[in-house]
Amino acid sequence: MKELDLNSGALAPVAAEIELDDLPVIGSIPQGLAGTLIRNGPNPLNGLFEGSGVLSWWPEAAMLHATRLNGATGSTSYRNRWVRTHNWAIHNNAANPDQFPATNPNVNLINHAGELLALAEGGAPVATNIELASLGPARHHSGLANAVTAHPKVDPRTGELMSFRANWEAPFLSYNVHSKTGEALHSTAIDVPAPAMMHDMAITTTHSVFLDLNVAYDFSLFAKGYRIPICWQNSRTARLGIIPRTGDDSETLWITIEPCFIQHVINAYNHDADTIVLDVMRYSHYLQLDESGSGFQPDPLATPWRYTINLQSGTAQETQLHALNMELPRINEIFTGLPYRYTYAVEQPSNEEMRGICKLDVTNGNITRFELPRGDQNSEPVFVADSKGHDEDSGWVITCVYREKTHTTDVVILDAKNIAAKPLATIPLPCRIPAGFHGIWVAA
Repeated sequence: MKELDLNSGALAPVAAEIELDDLPVIGSIPQGLAGTLIRNGPNPLNGLFEGSGVLSWWPEAAMLHATRLNGATGSTSYRNRWVRTHNWAIHNNAANPDQFPATNPNVNLINHAGELLALAEGGAPVATNIELASLGPARHHSGLANAVTAHPKVDPRTGELMSFRANWEAPFLSYNVHSKTGEALHSTAIDVPAPAMMHDMAITTTHSVFLDLNVAYDFSLFAKGYRIPICWQNSRTARLGIIPRTGDDSETLWITIEPCFIQHVINAYNHDADTIVLDVMRYSHYLQLDESGSGFQPDPLATPWRYTINLQSGTAQETQLHALNMELPRINEIFTGLPYRYTYAVEQPSNEEMRGICKLDVTNGNITRFELPRGDQNSEPVFVADSKGHDEDSGWVITCVYREKTHTTDVVILDAKNIAAKPLATIPLPCRIPAGFHGIWVAA
């Protein structure tokens, strides 16, 4: 794995919490767009990363960044806040640090059952709001207080929340379903032989899908100085686990696939009563140790793949959807678990760059692109549906763009139907939103 300078460029952390109002706007914020874009990601409490590589970047303290936009009034604002955790309390000499949650929700956010949650990689979520105040443990979601995946899925038709916890202690995998108001509806432990790195999941109208693949825990990495003990393991069998939405472990269907790692799901849906289609971003290998065992080989880049799963035969057909390297896919979430056409993802020209956004039509492989000059980089695209919703791509794509020349960030709004066109609006910040993980749009 190539060493990264985590303290320069798009990855560089910030050292302070700030608030800004009345930001300039180049172009015009769409009239129907009103709400807050919240980004999540790692930012050391002292404003300086230690070490290099993704395994030194991932575990740092959670910082949220909120950009509020209102197309009707033209008003704008920005603020950032570290999530108030146990580590934050100790670092800042807060009174009664043990009253703060011992977790690090630096990966994602979800808005469900009237509660906005910052999510960790398997740790407990922390409730927050659009002002980025930390409100403590989840209050509306019984059963999520201990830990949950960073990528639960909400069914847009029923409002149900499907989630899992992948743990390095038994039970290695547990699965939960909550109602649209947060009540626990279903919980089951799923039997897997050993713990694996499971970052994402998928849902359809009838099933949930788990990814038990070739990246798993190796605790000997702690002795080698790594803060996260995961690596590629050739000896593992890569499997997809298919369970009825409220099923028990005995109903889980395990389907063997070619060795791989899948960090992010695009979408899944029922093609017919016997067939599930699962679209993902797939790596041929990931975090593979070199021959010395003391370092990592360069990671390949992900490309979009489709698994067509036959529930009767217990097999999956594997097909590459496109050869372009991309990651961090998002869709119009009204189509979560349903047949869909478009995904928006970050283009990756190299392991050191996330530069450009591509819109992939999964029905025909066509690509349209929002391109950036060398040196600039962008965050995950967040899709916001407009109120008319006539088409799947009726709405906007919002992304944060790091500008190398000024070492600042622009918030850019694109027409989702034509992302290659000139941005509808650009909001230049006088500060920087560091490269992070995931974000969410919270409508006003």
